[in-house]
Parts: sequence; structure tokens; C-alpha cells
Amino acid sequence: MRAFEISPVRLGIYRILTVVLLLILGLVMVGCDARNSMESSKSHVKALDLSKYSAKKPSKKLNLLFIHHSCGATLLASRGEKKGEYCLWPSHPNGGGLRKLLEQNNYQVHEATYGSKIGQNTDINHWHKKFRDYMDIILKTDIQDKLYKDDTRNQIIVFKSCYPNNIITSDGTPPGDPDSPKRTLWNCKAAYNSLLPIFEKHPDTLFVAVTAPPVVKPRMNPVKQFLLGLIGKGPDRIGKRARAFNNWLKDVESGWLSKYKGKNVVVFDYYDILTGYGKSNWAEYPTRNGRNSHPSAKGNSIAAEEFVSFLNKAVRYAGLTQ
Repeated sequence: MRAFEISPVRLGIYRILTVVLLLILGLVMVGCDARNSMESSKSHVKALDLSKYSAKKPSKKLNLLFIHHSCGATLLASRGEKKGEYCLWPSHPNGGGLRKLLEQNNYQVHEATYGSKIGQNTDINHWHKKFRDYMDIILKTDIQDKLYKDDTRNQIIVFKSCYPNNIITSDGTPPGDPDSPKRTLWNCKAAYNSLLPIFEKHPDTLFVAVTAPPVVKPRMNPVKQFLLGLIGKGPDRIGKRARAFNNWLKDVESGWLSKYKGKNVVVFDYYDILTGYGKSNWAEYPTRNGRNSHPSAKGNSIAAEEFVSFLNKAVRYAGLTQ
């Protein structure tokens, strides 16, 4: 038996070598995941082509309701000192100026956010029940729980979930559950698929799905990242799922809208803009020295400019204006 014994010194060397090999393997796998993430972010996606429509402002006033939380609030806000409450902010240090741009382009901006029946819950799994049960209220919402007093209606509904919704923890199983709080790829797809039969009943209303903003890439020990990746929970797996889901949302060839016949649903890819148009699968315009996923004023300003041009074309695509 003594022939098979290993001296303490040799055992220590073996342990050190094992740790070194695991570190090297972990770094290699992380590098491969990063390259794969870049490849997936640049994969072919056929977004809705609105190039033949004018980007000029609509010829008439259009009522727009934006259902959002903090990231939507800063996107709308002008840049300046933080003012307001319930994420109804006229100005904010991270403001992108979208509200002002929309008003200059003939849109009357209305909002629902924290503290209201329509705006309180905006995670992906909330949209199905919200649009199914409260569509009449949504179409008549002026601000928060205040409704129009006359027969005025919102012709445009913009809705967006916040950045934690891009932390998709697993693929899940098809067909998915639209109301499940468990954030899997199939559940997220099921949630958006459940909306199309509802939207189809309102062809005179344009529904604008804004993709959730990206999260800051987690800072993690390479070995831990590798080990989590083996069970599908590493940050690079999460980043690739976020990219895959948001690509699916806007892909009219093989994604969410591929079988939808109407022209009253469009997708604005806020996520892609804030990842530097595929530079990574993570936030390229973070705040608090790169530690916070709330978008910066620069990122929001870029998105705001693109959103107005996109919307001006989309309202013509939907037949809301000439």
C-alpha cells in the first residue's frame, strides 16, 4: 500500500497544478463565451423596414401614453436637476430629452408609472393581464389614474419593462407561461405572444414595444464564472439570452411579429442602442462609474433621437397619419 501513497509535498504540487489548470480553462471558456456573445449579437436579424416612410412629424396631434418606470422616466426627462415624483420627472441628471422631442413632433405625451393601476407593474410577466384586463383604461389614461373626461383616446401606447427583465436565468421549456414570474426565455416569449391577439382587436391603435435596457456586466472571478457557465447560470449565458430574446422581439422574419398580419405593432430596440449596437450584450452607457444599469444621459439622448425618427415612420406605417 505504501507504493501508492503520495507525499504531502507532491500532493500540494498536484493541488496547485489543478487550480492553475482550472484557472486557465476558465479563462479560455470565458474568452470563448465572449466571442460567441459578439457573434450572436451580430447574427442576422431582419427588423421591420420603415425606410420608405417619412421621418417628418405627423400632420396632426397624436396622443401617446408611455407606461414605464425609472429608465423610461429618465429617457423622457430633460437633462438637469432631478424634479418630480413617482418617476414623473420633468428633468433628471440622466435625462435624454424624449418628452420635449415628442412634443416638438406633434405628440401629446401622457404617462403611467409607479403609484398607478396601469403603471405600477411593468415586468414582462405583467403585460398579458394588464392589456387583457385594463385595455379600456389604458386607451383613456391621461396621467397616472386620471382618465380623459371626454371621448379622447390614446392612439399610441408605448410600453417598456426595466433592465432586470434582461436577466433571463434559463431557457425554460416551451411553450412557456405568459404570467409566470420565473424569467425564462420561453416564458418571456409566451408573454409577448399572448399580447398579439389582444392588440389585433385594436387596429387603430399603435402599440410600441420598447425592449428593456441592458444590465451592467457582472464582475466575477473567472473560475466562478466558468463553473456557473457549466450549469447555464454564468453572466455570459445571461447576456446571450438577453440578446437572443431582444433579437427575437424585433425579427419580423422568424421572431415575434413574423406571423402577425396587422401594422399596429412595432418594436423599438432600446436594448441594442444601449449595448453600443451590438458592441457587447451589456450596458455601454451605465451610470455611477459603470456600476449601475440605469442609462446615462448620453445613452438616453442617442435613444431619444432615434425613437422620434422611428416613431414618425411607424405612425405612417400604421396609417395614423399621412
